[in-house]
Amino acid sequence: MKFSIGGTLKLAFRPWVEGLENVPAEGPAILASNHLSFSDSFFLPAVLDRKVTFIAKAEYFTSPGVKGRLTAAFFKGVGQLPVDRSGARGAGDAAVRSGIEVIRRGELFGIYPEGTRSPDGRLYRGKTGGLARVALATGAPVIPIAMIDTEKIQPPGKVVPKLMRPGIRIGKPLDFSRYQGMDNDRFILRSVTDEVMYEIMKLSGQEYVDVYATVAKRRIAEAEKAAKAAGRTENKAD
Repeated sequence: MKFSIGGTLKLAFRPWVEGLENVPAEGPAILASNHLSFSDSFFLPAVLDRKVTFIAKAEYFTSPGVKGRLTAAFFKGVGQLPVDRSGARGAGDAAVRSGIEVIRRGELFGIYPEGTRSPDGRLYRGKTGGLARVALATGAPVIPIAMIDTEKIQPPGKVVPKLMRPGIRIGKPLDFSRYQGMDNDRFILRSVTDEVMYEIMKLSGQEYVDVYATVAKRRIAEAEKAAKAAGRTENKAD
């Protein structure tokens, strides 16, 4: 299914790619990308000859009914790995365990250090929970990746994508093997994560915001709620 979906995407959207030679032909690596659109997890694997395993919430694989089964089959077909978000630390520990398993199999593990899609196209602070811990636990190289214009193809809330060319810039591998085994040192985890985010920023040209995307989304939602409340108050006054 991966090859049929990938071929269809390449034919329909004709994504352009820079730095494809930076992805190893074999052996493990971590692909760390910015996250602009739901479609990011499909466009990146479509341009690579190797399988990329991303993590996805377990609900995508366990929903009941015909739609649920079709959704589960689709996500499995494109290399998505279900992650159980329950437990004390939720998806963080589950993502690390899954990533380590993928790396130990000698495969490519895809991860979005921001933890969620950017709410406004800017690049947000990377979370240390997944990317750095997997890198330091395994010694695998980290390849920074920038998705370009995918948020214009499928903005949040839009089901039908717009036909236009997205771009993918792939940076040179980053070697953090000197820190291998230090995955419990929070200062090292932050340093590694920030270095990767800096490389992604250079590749993408995005404005960097030193705030977590989840915090930014909450602030945006609160501002929208406040604006609506102010509008209702104004209408009542009129």
